[in-house]
Amino acid sequence: MHESAPLRRLLVVDPCDDCHRLIPYLRDAGWGVDSSTLELASERTCDVGLLRLMPYHVEHPEAVKELITRSHTEWIAVVSPEDLRRQQFGDFVCEWFFDFHTLPFDVSRVQVTLGRAYGMARLRGQGAIQVRELEHELLGESRPIRELRKLLSKLAPTESPVLIRGESGTGKELVARTLHQQSHRKGKPFIAINCGAIPEHLIQSELFGHEKGAFTGAHQRKIGRIEAANGGTLFLDEIGDLPLELQANLLRFLQEKHIERVGGREPISVDVRVLAATHVDLESAISLGRFREDLYYRLNVLQVGTAPLRERHGDLAMLANHFAHFYSQETGRRPRNFSQDALVAMGKHDWPGNVRELANRVRRGLVLAEGRQIEAVDLGLVGQHETISTMGTLDDYKSRAERQALCDVLTRHSDNLSVAAKVLGVSRPTFYRLLHKHQIR
Repeated sequence: MHESAPLRRLLVVDPCDDCHRLIPYLRDAGWGVDSSTLELASERTCDVGLLRLMPYHVEHPEAVKELITRSHTEWIAVVSPEDLRRQQFGDFVCEWFFDFHTLPFDVSRVQVTLGRAYGMARLRGQGAIQVRELEHELLGESRPIRELRKLLSKLAPTESPVLIRGESGTGKELVARTLHQQSHRKGKPFIAINCGAIPEHLIQSELFGHEKGAFTGAHQRKIGRIEAANGGTLFLDEIGDLPLELQANLLRFLQEKHIERVGGREPISVDVRVLAATHVDLESAISLGRFREDLYYRLNVLQVGTAPLRERHGDLAMLANHFAHFYSQETGRRPRNFSQDALVAMGKHDWPGNVRELANRVRRGLVLAEGRQIEAVDLGLVGQHETISTMGTLDDYKSRAERQALCDVLTRHSDNLSVAAKVLGVSRPTFYRLLHKHQIR
């Protein structure tokens, strides 16, 4: 290591025996390694964090979430393969951590991942935002995604605020990044703020910054996210979670185009384009007194909707293969395709977590797969549909497929059987005959 190179600080939280054996290798590679319990970790400073994640952390996740949110750096989870197979455990890892490693450690891969995490942490510290390589573009050829790309090309050159609506996991931040990249502000900062992930007592300082001595612990001036976005684009994710008091402050900024840091008296002019996103019904929130109507109209000048994965017909297999290719490069594992059972299981799954859930399941599948292909069990989908692994005659398969199709269409159109029949492409009398045949009432 060159003498002038800065020491990279790594904090290992709740270290296990494998972690202790890894530490000498990391110190040889130039890391300054410290260890701590989870309770004391918030008192330590680090460039990257490594946490031995256990089931009890996931069952009571508040402490882990608080640590990750307040540390403003990247965290890597150390997990056992058995724990990762549990759906709740795997989803938590993919949502809150930059990356994960299964035990036992692959030392060379650990060093590569720590290096990537350190680079991302430094970008974050400079006011930039993490950009995932897999999110370069809006992928897909379904009608909703083609119409979305066309709409964004029209909205991007304008300066008007845009409200992006859609379910969680449908790519609302990717839509915001696309609007930024296609605008004349693309060479300036893109700053994203998840209004629901920052503790309420910190969000004022996070948004507007603070002066030295503004409050206990404010040892130096801090530039807030809004000011850091000057000249570029400010993306307010989960805007519906913003506390009412902060809604008033945000509205004042949108009206006056300047801010004041906490503890400061000088107005600071800021030029940004504001994009906001929500998965909640803001109109209902207004009627319940949880969201300001005047702020809603300031943000909802133009509107974009993101389609759930279940409505993007034809995109599922393409996206799954894309994630499989991307994560095989990231993890250094050989590329794998999907078995027929896995494809059937994915086709039957309703994807409540949308594209984010698909990415998480594929990533986990690559880690857990033991054969040449990713199986349904690796994706955590086996057991949800009895037809996946049940063998039978061709007539048996046709009968099960018919019944599944009837059940699927009835879950969405039970109030209008004429529409249900039309969706299946059969006449209403044929539809009733099939219901009787399969004893579906």
